[in-house]
Amino acid sequence: MSSHSVRRHLRLEIDSYDDAIRRFLPGYERMIALAADAAAGARPRHALDLGAGTGALAAAVLERCGDCTVSLIDADPEMLDQARERLAARADRTRFVERSFYGPLPECDAVVASLALHHVPTLERKRDLYRAVRDALRPGGVFVNADVTLPSEPAARQADYEAWAAHLVASGIPEDRAWRHFEEWSDEDVYFSLEEEMEALRDAGLAAECLWRSTPSTVVTAVRP
Repeated sequence: MSSHSVRRHLRLEIDSYDDAIRRFLPGYERMIALAADAAAGARPRHALDLGAGTGALAAAVLERCGDCTVSLIDADPEMLDQARERLAARADRTRFVERSFYGPLPECDAVVASLALHHVPTLERKRDLYRAVRDALRPGGVFVNADVTLPSEPAARQADYEAWAAHLVASGIPEDRAWRHFEEWSDEDVYFSLEEEMEALRDAGLAAECLWRSTPSTVVTAVRP
């Protein structure tokens, strides 16, 4: 099982995560809404939420899909505890699974993830994960990933970081602290380019497209043919 801890990684208390993530990431609420809309469009009976965290995306999917169930998968027990509280009113439609998102996944109609898969350290492992997602999805099922992408070309990557830092500053975080955040997060976070993400999904046998991007926030969808 992964030893990933959001408390340790982001240096914040778990109950402050939902507020902090809005300051850390541009367009967070729109990203979650678009991802949930894309998942709901597949009319899933059962969806998986990989690295489900506090359950924000799962809650949005459940709101849009009146009769589906969502299995929340996360290796961090503190985050799952927060998700249980958030989704207590929908306990009959939720399952909580404390495990890594690596390895075989249960059969489903949709797989979603938000700000979780940037913890996958290499493209090779990401391809393996995407193959597991493809194998779990029933034909016509959809995978939706809401995450950070950054260009691989150094100048373009630096420009995106500067734009991202400007968002943190506008959210009340001093500029020097914003850049320290990036340095601290790099201990565990790996941001691939949109092109690399799309190629990895297609290599896994999924029909992928970019639904939305607002530097650096990105929503990608992929369908199992």
